[in-house]
Amino acid sequence: MERMTRNLPATLLVLCLAVPTMMPSAEAQTAPAVVAQQEGFVDAHGVLIYYLSLGSGSPLMVVHGGPGADHTYFLPYLLPLARKHRLIFIDERGSGRSQRLQDASQYTVENMVEDVEDVRVALGLGKISLLGHSYGGVLAQAYALKYQANLSHLILNSTFPSTKQMNEVLAREKSQMPPDKLKRLNELEAAGLFGKGEAWEHGRYPVEYAGLAWGPGYFPFLYGARPDPTYDPQGQETGTSWELYRTMWGEHGEFVIDGNLKSVEYVDRLATLKVPTLVMAGDHDECDPSLSREMHEKIAGSELVILPNSGHMNFVDQPDLWEQAVEGFVGGK
Repeated sequence: MERMTRNLPATLLVLCLAVPTMMPSAEAQTAPAVVAQQEGFVDAHGVLIYYLSLGSGSPLMVVHGGPGADHTYFLPYLLPLARKHRLIFIDERGSGRSQRLQDASQYTVENMVEDVEDVRVALGLGKISLLGHSYGGVLAQAYALKYQANLSHLILNSTFPSTKQMNEVLAREKSQMPPDKLKRLNELEAAGLFGKGEAWEHGRYPVEYAGLAWGPGYFPFLYGARPDPTYDPQGQETGTSWELYRTMWGEHGEFVIDGNLKSVEYVDRLATLKVPTLVMAGDHDECDPSLSREMHEKIAGSELVILPNSGHMNFVDQPDLWEQAVEGFVGGK
């Protein structure tokens, strides 16, 4: 080394000797975070309930709508919450990957409340934050009314506290359809939507009815800023658990709830909730914002967020604002 460096200029010699200390070591580099994933089934008193757990931290359980959909419509939109929380999705009984039941009378809000509780206990979650969207918000209210001691936070997203009130909302939305579309939809409902044999797709809605209901009927209330470019009105109900749906929502169309969800009348009980609560909706939500305002008024100390240019799928329309509202609420208290 002495012979190689003796005749080098002093400044160059300093640079040569300094180079090794300027190179970052592998140990000094920050490794990207890995978000842990776990999935499985909880045997909830004889019904196998599927769960998907992402991330770590304070537990935030998410329950989906439908009734009869599954957790997948939340993904990938809710993934950022897994950076700070253990995010737990479930498929409600009879939905998604969870067990179907031969006795459809077992598909009730009350039974699903017990399924949520069994998942909480089985996974050792302690107190949880519970987020319910659409029908899932009904389920979240029912859980809170029975088990609020097990909650740290409650988030009611695009939901309703009263089936009577929601039926009034649905009737108003239906009346806003183009007259020719509304006439045809009413004809299909009057003829009977189910029990028509092979042409009526084994108990599903007929394709024409699905296209009307989920097209000019619902679409204006589903999206705002970011409508799904792949949205297919005729395909909206293909993943639905139909026996569950018909038991809970009913058999007479998308614009009237006349199944066992008729029992959902929580308005007069909401004042008993003392858990920190966030109520959210889109400004032109299928579950009209007036319903969210009423829940906010009834639940003392609750917070209300109405997201702009948003429909029922407001976590799709305004993902940043939606995440900020949820994270600010759950992480700030």
